[in-house]
Amino acid sequence: MRIVVFSDTHGNYSAMHKIFKRNGDADLFIFLGDGESELKALKKQYIDSRILSVAGNCDMCSQAPESDVCTLPDGNRIFYTHGHKWHVKFSVDRLFFEAADQGCKIALFGHTHCRYAEYRDGILILNPGSAGCPRDGRPACYAWIDVTDGGIMYNHVDL
Repeated sequence: MRIVVFSDTHGNYSAMHKIFKRNGDADLFIFLGDGESELKALKKQYIDSRILSVAGNCDMCSQAPESDVCTLPDGNRIFYTHGHKWHVKFSVDRLFFEAADQGCKIALFGHTHCRYAEYRDGILILNPGSAGCPRDGRPACYAWIDVTDGGIMYNHVDL
């Protein structure tokens, strides 16, 4: 199963559109917030039920949840959030413990605008970086995750 994860577009509709055009065969898209207006516009074009999302700290008046859990067809679970409520700019520990408590194999977050990936006690903790305005000196990006019988793999992809 291919999952495309992206975050923090902050008004950059073309970046979000490029992610969808490049990954039309993905099984699931997860947007981690701060660009909900672009996502709404994109959903009108694609009308796709394969898109999950959460609200970011800049998504004012959002009706989306701040965090959520998705159960994949194979039973693996994903905890996903923007990250500001979990203080991810300082540590991913709270995020990790929440994912572990929820029985998740993957924990996703945005907010920092920096790529991040770590396996901790069997849980993949991943930030796809920013698709709109990265802060780590690297190009704008997103990430994909492949969940297979052999394990969970990921990669960051430059836009």
